[in-house]
Amino acid sequence: MILFPAIDLKNGEAVRLEQGDMARATVFNRDPAAQAKAFEVQGFEYLHIVDLDGAFAGKPMNAAAVERIIAAVGIPVQLGGGIRDRATIEAWLANGVARVIIGTAAVRNPDLVKEAARAYPGRVAVGLDARDGRVAVEGWAETSELTALEVAKRFEAAGVAAIVHTDVTRDGMLKGPNLDATVALAEAISVPVIASGGFAAIEDIRALLTPRAKKLAGAIIGRALYDGKLDATLALKLIRDTPDK
Repeated sequence: MILFPAIDLKNGEAVRLEQGDMARATVFNRDPAAQAKAFEVQGFEYLHIVDLDGAFAGKPMNAAAVERIIAAVGIPVQLGGGIRDRATIEAWLANGVARVIIGTAAVRNPDLVKEAARAYPGRVAVGLDARDGRVAVEGWAETSELTALEVAKRFEAAGVAAIVHTDVTRDGMLKGPNLDATVALAEAISVPVIASGGFAAIEDIRALLTPRAKKLAGAIIGRALYDGKLDATLALKLIRDTPDK
C-alpha cells in the first residue's frame, strides 16, 4: 500500500480544489518544491503531482514548478495533467518523472496509452476521474458517456502500471473516499488501482487496510494533509505496521 501525498499545481503554486472547480482553489504553499521536500522528510516514498492548468490547456503549463520539485526530492514522482501526446510523455519521462498519468487522452486516444505503455513498461498509468460513475475529461470540465470500468477495460492487456480512480464529487471535500466504487473497479480488472478523492482522517486509512480493500495498490491524499486533519506520521506508521493484505 503506497500513500501518495498530492501536490496540485495552479499558476506555479501548490493548491487544492473543491470538486475539481478551478474557481474554488485554496493556495497552501507558494513554493511547491519546498512542499515536496517536506513530504519527503515526513517519510512519504512517492509523490503525486497534477498540473491543473495543463489539464485544462491540454499541454504542460507548470513545467518549471514540476522540474523544481523533481530537483528537490530523491523520491519518485508521478505526474498527470495536460499529457495528451507521445512527445509530452517522452519529454517528462526523460526529465525525471517516474510515471506519467494519462487521463483525457485515455478516453479520446486509447491507442496513445497502449503504445506508450508498451514502450515504457511500468511508467504509464491511466487517470479515471469519475463523476456519478462517468469519466470526466478536459480537467473535469466535461463528462463523457463512458463509465470508469468501460475505460479501464480498454487497458487490461496494455501493460499500464496502474489506474488512478478519483471520485470528483468527493475530491477536496474531506467527506471520505468512495471506496465502494474504487474497490468494485479494482475487483473487476487486473490492473492495480489507486484510490483518490475525499480522504479525510486516519479512519479512512484504516479502511484501506481492511480485507475488503485488499486489491487496492495505494491512495492519494491531499487536503487532509494540508489542513492537518490527517497526521502523516501516524498514517505511514499504520501502513507499515499492518501485515500485507
